[in-house]
Amino acid sequence: MVHSYLDEGRPLYTCARCHTHLSYQDSILSKSYHGSTGEAFLVCHVENISVGASERKMLMTGIHTIADVFCSTCHTQLGWKYLRAFEPSQKFKENKFVLEKRRILKETFYA
Repeated sequence: MVHSYLDEGRPLYTCARCHTHLSYQDSILSKSYHGSTGEAFLVCHVENISVGASERKMLMTGIHTIADVFCSTCHTQLGWKYLRAFEPSQKFKENKFVLEKRRILKETFYA
């Protein structure tokens, strides 16, 4: 598998286990989400992941079709992807990701 390397001149998030580049800080849409390990972020774009099987699940905001997402290097579960929202007010989540804060690291690189 070929990995994408994000521009290290911008703050980014990596996998907490293996430091694979995942997403830029400015891809975070909200920091007020919760996952199975606590705090989580809603993110619009993530690189270097694999997406698991889809499942319909009842979440705090209603029924959604989601799929777990994993680091493509070390296979750590990072969170999930919203594939479908059934409530009209939740449609904005479709094709967005939830990354669990305990499973990612903020990296700031300096030249």
